[in-house]
Amino acid sequence: MDVMGDKATLFESGRFVQPSGEEPTRDEVSDMGDAAEEVRLALAAQSGDAEAASVLGAMLLRRGDLDGAEAHLRAATAAGDRAAANNLGVLLHQRGYPEEAAGWWRIAAVAGSAAAAHALGRYHRERGDEPAAEYWLRQSAEQGHVLGAYALADLLEHRGDVGAEHWMRAAAERGHREAAYRLARALDHTEGHEDESGSDNAVAEAEQWYRQAAARGHRRAALHLGAILEKRGELKEAGRWYLTSAKDGEARAACALGFLLRDAGDTESAAVWWLRAAQEGDGNAANALGALHAERGETQTAERWYRAALDAGDDNGAYNLGLLCAEQGRTAQAEQWYRRAAYAGHREAANALAILLLQGGDTTGAEPWFSKAAEAGSVDAAFNLGILYAGRGTGQAAEMALRWYERAAAAGHTEAALQVGIARLREGDEREAERHLRCAAGGGSAEAAYRLATLLDARRPPEPAHELGEIVHEKTECEEWYERAATQGHRRAQVRVGMLAAARGDVVEAARWYRAAAEAGSRNGAFNLGLLLAREGSEPEAAVWWTRAADAGHGRAALRLALVYARRGELAEGQRWADRAVALGPAEVAERAGRLRDALREELSA
Repeated sequence: MDVMGDKATLFESGRFVQPSGEEPTRDEVSDMGDAAEEVRLALAAQSGDAEAASVLGAMLLRRGDLDGAEAHLRAATAAGDRAAANNLGVLLHQRGYPEEAAGWWRIAAVAGSAAAAHALGRYHRERGDEPAAEYWLRQSAEQGHVLGAYALADLLEHRGDVGAEHWMRAAAERGHREAAYRLARALDHTEGHEDESGSDNAVAEAEQWYRQAAARGHRRAALHLGAILEKRGELKEAGRWYLTSAKDGEARAACALGFLLRDAGDTESAAVWWLRAAQEGDGNAANALGALHAERGETQTAERWYRAALDAGDDNGAYNLGLLCAEQGRTAQAEQWYRRAAYAGHREAANALAILLLQGGDTTGAEPWFSKAAEAGSVDAAFNLGILYAGRGTGQAAEMALRWYERAAAAGHTEAALQVGIARLREGDEREAERHLRCAAGGGSAEAAYRLATLLDARRPPEPAHELGEIVHEKTECEEWYERAATQGHRRAQVRVGMLAAARGDVVEAARWYRAAAEAGSRNGAFNLGLLLAREGSEPEAAVWWTRAADAGHGRAALRLALVYARRGELAEGQRWADRAVALGPAEVAERAGRLRDALREELSA
C-alpha cells in the first residue's frame, strides 16, 4: 500500500469525495473543472497516471457524472490510490450498492483515509453495528476529521457516554456548526446544576458556541443567541439575530421578533412577523395575534387565531378562548374552554375555572381546581386557596389558609404577604410580621405600608430635644411608610400623616392630608380637619366637616356640633346632636354628651 502516497499530500489533492449531503472537509478542494485541466488529466490518466485518474474521477463524481467517474476511479484504485478507493465507495453508495461501497471504504480506511473511516463508521451505525461504527468513527476522529468527530460524538451521546462532549467540542472547534449548536445546548441545560460562577461560565461559553453556529447559518443557534441577548437587555443585537433566524424560516424566531417589536411600540411590524410564524404553525404567535385583535375589539378574528393556536397544540389557545368568552359573558363556553386547558395541565386555566365555579356558588367544585393550580405553581391559586380556607373560620381551616398564604407570599404575592403579616401580628410574632409586611409594602400594598408604619411607630422612642429646648425633627422610617401608604390613597395613613404634620406645627401640610382623607370618606379625617379649621378661626367650615364625620358615625364630631349649636343659641339643634353623640359614643363622649343634652333640655323647658 506504500504506492498510495503521503497522507498529507493526498488530503491536499482534493481526491477524497464525501457522500452527498455532508459538509465539505479538508479532503476536498475547490473545483478544478476547467476544460483544459480536465483534458490534461484525461491524457495523463490514459498514460497510466493513477493520481491523475483519481483526481479526474473525483472531479466527475462531484459533477454527477457517475459513469464517467467510475472507470477512472476503478483504474486509480487498482493502482493502489486510497483516495480513489474512498471515492469509489461514495460512487457505489450513490448507485445503491452499500455493501460494495463499504468494501472499498474499508480498503481506503485501512490505508489511512479519515474520510473513508467516517463513511465506513456511518455505514455500520446505520446497520446497528455500534461497536464497528465506534471503531471506525474513532479512527476518523483521531485523524482530525471533523465529520468523524461529530459522528463519533453523536454516537457516544446516544449511549450516554461521557466522552461525547470531548468529541463534540473537537468538531465544534474545527468549525462544525451543528456540533457548535449542540455543545451550546448542552451547556444551556447544565446551567442550573452548577454554582453561581459555574453557571455564569456556562452561559458565556454557550453564547460563544451559539455565535459560531449562528455565524455559519444555523437558524436555531441564531434563535437561542437572540434569546440570551434579549434576556441580558441587548435588544438591538437580539433583534438582528431573531431577524436572521426568522428569514431562514425559524417560526419561533419570527414570533420572538414580533414580541420584541411589540415591546418597542411597533405593533404593526410585530403583527407581520406573528402572522408569518402563525402560518408556519407556531401556536405562541397565533395566541399573540389573537390577543392583538382582542385588544382592538375584533373578537371574531381573535377567536379564530386562538383556535389556530389550539390546533397547533398550544393549550394557551383554550385558556385565551375561555378569557374571551368570560369577557363576553358567555360563562358556559368559558367554563368549557377553561376545563379543556385545565385538563391539559394549564395551571392558570385551572385557577380561572375555580374562580368561575366559585362565582357560581360551587365551592366544592372550585377547591380541587384551586389545589391543582396551586400545586402546579400558580401563585394566584395558592392565594385564592388561602382566601377559601380563611372564609371557613378558625382552627384547622385557619391553619390551612395561613399555609397557602405563606406559599403564595414566598413566591412574591403581595396580598398574601400582607395576610401572613397580619396573622403573625395577631400571634404576637412581631419579627415575622415585620418581615412579611415589608415584603408586601415593597410590593405596593398600601395596607401593608400602613401596618408596618404602625408597628415601627409603636417602637419609636420620644423625639430628642434640641439643647436650646427646640424639638429637632428628622423624618423616621415609620413616617416614610405612612407617607407611602398615604400617597397610595390609604385614608388612615393620610390621617396619621396629617397628625404628624400638625404635631410639628405644619398646619398647611396637616390640612392637606386631613382633607384628602375626608374627601375619600374618612370620618377621622373630616373630624381632624374640623379641629384644625376651628383652631384657625374657621368654625363654620369646621362645622361642615364635623357634620360629615358625625353622619358617618363619629361621636366626637357629633358632640362638637352640639357645643357649636349650643353656643349659637340653637338649643334644639344642639340637643339633637347631643342625642346623636350619646348614641354613637364612645363612653367618655356619651357621658359628656349626656350632661350637655340634659342641660340643654332644662334650658329649653325653662
